[in-house]
Amino acid sequence: MEWFSQQLINGLALGSIYALIALGYTMVYGVLRFINFAHSDVLMLGAYAAFFIAPAIEPIIPLPSLTGALLVTLLSALICAGIGMLIEFLAYRPLRSRPKLTVLITAIGVSLFIEFTCQHKAVFGADTKPFPALLPATDFHLAGLVVSSNDLVVVLVTALLLAGMWFIVHKTKSGMAMRAVSFNQQAAALMGVNINRIIAFTFGLGSALAAVAGILYALKAPGIEPLMGVQPGIRAFIAAVLGGIGNLPGAALGGLLLGLLETFAGGISGLSSYRDGIAFAILILILLFKPAGLLGKASVEKV
Repeated sequence: MEWFSQQLINGLALGSIYALIALGYTMVYGVLRFINFAHSDVLMLGAYAAFFIAPAIEPIIPLPSLTGALLVTLLSALICAGIGMLIEFLAYRPLRSRPKLTVLITAIGVSLFIEFTCQHKAVFGADTKPFPALLPATDFHLAGLVVSSNDLVVVLVTALLLAGMWFIVHKTKSGMAMRAVSFNQQAAALMGVNINRIIAFTFGLGSALAAVAGILYALKAPGIEPLMGVQPGIRAFIAAVLGGIGNLPGAALGGLLLGLLETFAGGISGLSSYRDGIAFAILILILLFKPAGLLGKASVEKV
């Protein structure tokens, strides 16, 4: 029972990070109906932004501390929001009227461009760098279980951001405009919705989420490097498909389920070596038997 409870705690922390990354994927897909594969690299940029901001503010606000961590996270999120909107403006907006395959290939190209540019020694370099301690790390021992304070922060932040995203999408005018653009861009434009502004806002919001996810992932990782976003990005994409891409609660559910499955598989003798393959097996099964995902709704497209 202790083993089960410990794996459950670890799986929830890992799944929360996947869920947070998946929210960015699903927001962009919900509005534009394409996958922004550069999203995982924005996650990496968010971690590096925090890496450089932390020592800059430490003379003013000591680290690790809650106030310092909040300031570093906020500044990193703002930087990545700007980067996300810049990517949309330069790479995706000129191709908006082109076939989806063209935009998809461009997204892969943007992802590779960011990764290989950041590996250059004049930018970040390919070596792994230790991530600064933003929050005091404490392990809580309860009934034989070990719970890290960082794991608690990950779960709490993900829950708060999910609630915030739901409020923005369903209770604000910008969220209403996002849903209108998702349903029918032409009709939304005729009703006075600024399509470019709403799409840029969506990219900015999704990129800010990626920055927060990158910081939370870096807190648990041994270090940061330019390719750090590839593996969690792939898993978050699978989580979004599992839950129902385009569906915010579905992205959260998919992330949690995938994190739990990976963690339990990693803790079972004989299955730990197949941990990476489990995510892709889930993707294949979902696409075969329930392509719309667990919470998604199947729709018919006219051609």
